[in-house]
Amino acid sequence: MPELPDLECYLLALRRMIVGQPVEDVIVRSPFVLRTFEPPIDALVGHPPLKIWRLGKRIVWEFPNALFLVFHLMIAGRFHWRKANAAVKAKNDLAAFRFATGTLLFTEASPKKRASLHLLQGLTSVKSLDRGGLEPLTCTLAQCQHALQRENHTLKRALADPRLFSGIGNAYSDEILHAAGLSPLQWTSRLTAEQTATLFACMQQVLTRWRDELCAEATTHFPEKITAFRPEMAVHGKFGQPCPVCQTPVQRIVYAENECNYCPRCQTGGKLLADRSLSRLLKDDWPRTIEEWESQRS
Repeated sequence: MPELPDLECYLLALRRMIVGQPVEDVIVRSPFVLRTFEPPIDALVGHPPLKIWRLGKRIVWEFPNALFLVFHLMIAGRFHWRKANAAVKAKNDLAAFRFATGTLLFTEASPKKRASLHLLQGLTSVKSLDRGGLEPLTCTLAQCQHALQRENHTLKRALADPRLFSGIGNAYSDEILHAAGLSPLQWTSRLTAEQTATLFACMQQVLTRWRDELCAEATTHFPEKITAFRPEMAVHGKFGQPCPVCQTPVQRIVYAENECNYCPRCQTGGKLLADRSLSRLLKDDWPRTIEEWESQRS
């Protein structure tokens, strides 16, 4: 799922290319993607987006007459910029927005079809979609500490909870926790003041670094390859590869449709975190330390 750095990259490109440009046509190809029926989507034709901004993991286009088009990309939703008369017929094409300068495609490369569009009247309707999480790049340490202490969760879950932090998901939570040297399964109630300060600093450093790098690319061309798996990442999507800090093979916990990646030496004191499915199968054979795992692997 595109997260804060990826969405900020999209915002920069969209503001540069379509703000102030009237919508000439809207094509909705998928019956499920548009989740509202009033106002009708054709109400956008002839009007330009005045502002484009982020609401958590949603992207909002603000139009005249207090109309707001809200995109939620979910896991596989993406934007693509094409020429003005580009065909809209691929199986992944959900919707298209034609401008004089080009066509913006809204696509989803998944059969589960979770991405969505809402056309809403009035800012109050938009705010009702806000999950309430803190903006991680503008919140204070005290606000971060309060959010972490509101409920007792693992750090992995807390960082990716949109009610606590806005725009952080599976990928960047892995990167933040690795930078902070903290276990993804450490309970928020057991964080020390020093650990909280380290986590807060790393959250801002990691997100700022990736936001700036991705936005720098978007200043010259439209971002066509938004992905949660980047070669420069430390642990996310790097199962079995060496940690860039200590060279220990990166480990993972697989759950539902996600996985958590971590370095056992940098983050858990050499302890392997039990993968629910594998540890239930292996029982006493499940290795408890990275040394055991490396021994069995060799």
